[in-house]
Amino acid sequence: MSPTNPNAGYTKPQKYVPGPGDPELPPQLSEFKDKTSDEILKEMNRMPFFMTKLDETDGVGGENVELEALKALAYEGEPHEIAENFKKQGNELYKSKRFKDARELYTKGIAVECEDKAINESLYANRAACELELKNYRRCIEDCSKALSINPKNVKCYYRTSKAFFQLNKLEEAKSAAIFANERIDPENKSILNMLSVIEKKEQELKVKEEKKQQEVQDRENKKIMLESAMTLRNITNIKTRSPVELLNEGKIRLEDPMDFESQLIYPALIMYPTQDEFDFVGEVSELTTVQELIDLVMDGPQERFKKEGKQNFTSKKVLVFMETKTGGLIKAGKKVTFHDILKKESPDVPLFDNALKIYIVPKAESEEWISKWDKQKALERRSM
Repeated sequence: MSPTNPNAGYTKPQKYVPGPGDPELPPQLSEFKDKTSDEILKEMNRMPFFMTKLDETDGVGGENVELEALKALAYEGEPHEIAENFKKQGNELYKSKRFKDARELYTKGIAVECEDKAINESLYANRAACELELKNYRRCIEDCSKALSINPKNVKCYYRTSKAFFQLNKLEEAKSAAIFANERIDPENKSILNMLSVIEKKEQELKVKEEKKQQEVQDRENKKIMLESAMTLRNITNIKTRSPVELLNEGKIRLEDPMDFESQLIYPALIMYPTQDEFDFVGEVSELTTVQELIDLVMDGPQERFKKEGKQNFTSKKVLVFMETKTGGLIKAGKKVTFHDILKKESPDVPLFDNALKIYIVPKAESEEWISKWDKQKALERRSM
């Protein structure tokens, strides 16, 4: 008796050759001719063999029977076979840089809870790799820890742990993981050696940055000490008010040479015109400047407001200059006197206010009336308002 031919009745498919008037594509694919790549992929995704994502319906509102069958197949077999299958699928997705999808499959494999330690180690280690790529650094560290609890010699997990800690700016932890792997497991591992090099470079950068920061702090402190020494040497008093004028942020008291307390002091200056309810601000006035020089500076410039009706008395020769004393009174400042000489006197004590000169310019013709209205008590109160 002749053996049965298993190929009996089988006809080999013929290559599609379009005839006259036939479409160039086979009839099964001709519907894709005028569709975009995205549209074709979407249609193919509904075919079980080409599925890249899990649709819940068949596209017309019904149940995707093929999908349910594939889901059932995914969980057929022994636990270690199922977990291994998820791992392999995850690896393929990882190679395609589909890290979120790969992570999902590794998670499914872990959820199987098979008893094969090697598979579980790989699943945790591979999921850690996904988390690292997705910048979920703490999750990466957690998964590496779980993989290392199964196999303490998994050098890749030490590398990923080190890199994750590095990205979290935890250099000590990053270095510790890399050194352990280098000294205890694989001294020649290039990834670990490179990681150690990167960490060392970062440490050097931070060291230089910290040293520079400390030097800047020290320089500021030295300049502060020099400035305070200069003011003490000159017997200068400063009164801090509760609400400093915002313009003072644009100019700061300083030494011409910050590291020489005998060099000139430079002050910001508030120039008040109390009879006009106006003021000027000058960012820098040397202590060797005379009162007259400051008057000329603010009066002789292109200031149209002094040419208006009723302001004819605002000229260098027709104004007087006053400054407040520490006790709330006023002094008339001599026009030929420098601010250095005014401020250094013990009596009357003319202070700075918020480390700035405060000067009142009043027309001679109006000075007596203005002075008669000056109230020492109110002047003291204004300083604490």
